[in-house]
Amino acid sequence: MSGIPAKETMDQIADLFKGFADSTRVHILSLLHQHQELCVTDIAEAVELSQSAISHQLRILKQMHLIKYRREGKNILYSLADDHVKTILQMGLEHVLE
Repeated sequence: MSGIPAKETMDQIADLFKGFADSTRVHILSLLHQHQELCVTDIAEAVELSQSAISHQLRILKQMHLIKYRREGKNILYSLADDHVKTILQMGLEHVLE
């Protein structure tokens, strides 16, 4: 990466980090990192929030392209969007634990 990124690119980077700016969303991302795929019910139980509260956070994470989903019968299973999200989580953890 050479030079200063364009303003649009910097705005996109800032938006990416907004996804990590809420502890509930980070908790959800961490759970998905540990378990690969989870449904809303499992996430809500682990985070101890209502399914509607989790669905709201999942919607935000999807809009930010941090998670993806697939339908299996009547269930929707959520997972991390890609390895970049895993790397950001791991680097954040390492930074905090230093």
